[in-house]
Amino acid sequence: MGEFVYLYRGGVRSDSPQQSEQVMQKWVAWMKDLGEKGHLKDRGQPLELTGKVVRGAQKVVTDGPYAESKDLVGGYTLVQAKDLTHAAELSKGCPIFEVGGFVEVRPVMEM
Repeated sequence: MGEFVYLYRGGVRSDSPQQSEQVMQKWVAWMKDLGEKGHLKDRGQPLELTGKVVRGAQKVVTDGPYAESKDLVGGYTLVQAKDLTHAAELSKGCPIFEVGGFVEVRPVMEM
């Protein structure tokens, strides 16, 4: 079993409190299912849309990240799976697909 990170990108956040609550319940149910099956290592956290970028030898700080909004990382989760294919398969239950988002699945490098 290896560790994999899910990076949640894109998706549309609802302005409706009722819709937001329904979406949140789907996330809770999906995370619970991953946990009960022994795949959830760290639930992770959602990320704010704002931030700073520090880059280059001069360590210049700018507002950001301002990539395409669909490319911004909105949150993450750490899971355990047999391999990358299995981790990708597990991600298919994620509610982000219902709101136009996607999941980037990346293996965690063992050090």
